Amino acid sequence: MNNIIKAIESEYMKKEPPKFDVGDTVKVWVKVVEGNRERLQAYEGAVIAKRSGGVKETFTVRRVSFGVGIERIFPIHSPRIDRVEIVRKGRVRRAKLYYLRNLSGKAAKIEEKIVITKKEKKPAKAKLAAAPKAETAPVAKKEPVKKA
Repeated sequence: MNNIIKAIESEYMKKEPPKFDVGDTVKVWVKVVEGNRERLQAYEGAVIAKRSGGVKETFTVRRVSFGVGIERIFPIHSPRIDRVEIVRKGRVRRAKLYYLRNLSGKAAKIEEKIVITKKEKKPAKAKLAAAPKAETAPVAKKEPVKKA
């Protein structure tokens, strides 16, 4: 029975779902249908929860618009979601950030996680020494002007 359900669900799952965590500030691009036209609309906010798994996996994005907190729940594998862009990585210590609902202003800010990438190797000193040095002319010192 489970194998049949997994086979059916796998057809509807995205091959590469977006990689983000709770606490990240994301921009979700949603396809909006208006009459016979379709357009993309961005929804930017902090991810306060992720739940479930498989085709039913969802995430909740919270943003404050004109002083009012708005939360929207998105299914990760929905065909209506075009893409999810990570704006900032957040440093949090909880899986669900529901406490942000009671906070406002600076208290509701999530600390940014600084991600350090591996630095490229610097060229060896031997290569720098082999490069020809440009000759520079001596610079004459300017004497200070005496006021009379």
